[in-house]
Amino acid sequence: PLGGDHYISYPILKAYDERHGPMAVIQFDAHSDLWADDDLTRIDHGTMMYKAVKTGVVDPARSVQIGIRTECDDYLGVNVIDAPTSHQIGPAEVARRVKDIVGDGPVYISFDIDALDPAFAPGTGTPVWGGLASWQAAAILRDLAGINLVGGDVVEVSPPYDTTGATAIAGAHVAM
Repeated sequence: PLGGDHYISYPILKAYDERHGPMAVIQFDAHSDLWADDDLTRIDHGTMMYKAVKTGVVDPARSVQIGIRTECDDYLGVNVIDAPTSHQIGPAEVARRVKDIVGDGPVYISFDIDALDPAFAPGTGTPVWGGLASWQAAAILRDLAGINLVGGDVVEVSPPYDTTGATAIAGAHVAM
């Protein structure tokens, strides 16, 4: 799926879980989306991954978040390669680590456009400085070739926040 609030990933992951079992997730994001919220009737883009892990549709040991640069009290066993580490080790090493984590099982990639630094993708509701450059995200995605990708999404693109259109262009390239 393309576009929308990041919460859309949760019901999609539930559907994939019915077919494949608990999923490995590669989540590109500025935020962990692991904010505690056990009310399954409440929809929120900041709790998507929390609910997915807590309900068992995501296997945290085989999942990884890339580009995180906000605080989180409990990652619930999800592996994290934060933005500073991504910058330090480079895209090829990020991709190598991700492949080691997700293994050969089915993988879902969720790309929140705010994983990119606002200099490259200002059109999002919750921008955070210090993110990935477009070239870094492109290199990581290319180097993930060969994983058992069964689905994915690109979310949180908000064109009204970006008069240049750069964010929509970045989102389109991620999807391709």
